[in-house]
Amino acid sequence: MSKNLIKKLEESLLLAEVRNSKEKLELLLHDDFLEYGKSGRVYTKHLTIEALTKEKNESKIKLFDFELKELSEGAVLALYKTKNLNQITLRSSIWKKHSQYGWQLFFHQGTLKE
Repeated sequence: MSKNLIKKLEESLLLAEVRNSKEKLELLLHDDFLEYGKSGRVYTKHLTIEALTKEKNESKIKLFDFELKELSEGAVLALYKTKNLNQITLRSSIWKKHSQYGWQLFFHQGTLKE
C-alpha cells in the first residue's frame, strides 16, 4: 500500500489533461467504477468518461487532509477533502489493484460540506 502513490493518482484526476483524456480515464477507472456525485447523481465508468471529456472547467481544485486505510490486500480507502473556490467537499474513494493496469478507482463519493 502506497499512500503517496494513491494520493498522486487522486490528484491526477483533478487535472484537466487527465479529466479530458478518454485514454487516461479508461486506465484509471475500473470497469465496474461507480460514483455518487456531490450533486446526488450516480455515475458509471461510461457516464463519468463522457462527462469529464466534455468538461471545460479550468478551476483549481486543492486536495488536502488525505488519509489512506487498507481494506484488504489490493484494496484501499482514500479519505480526503477538496476545496474549489470557497466550497469544501468531503471525498472517499476505493482503489483496487488490477494485475494488468495497477491501481484503479473502483468507487468514489463526494459530499458537500456545509
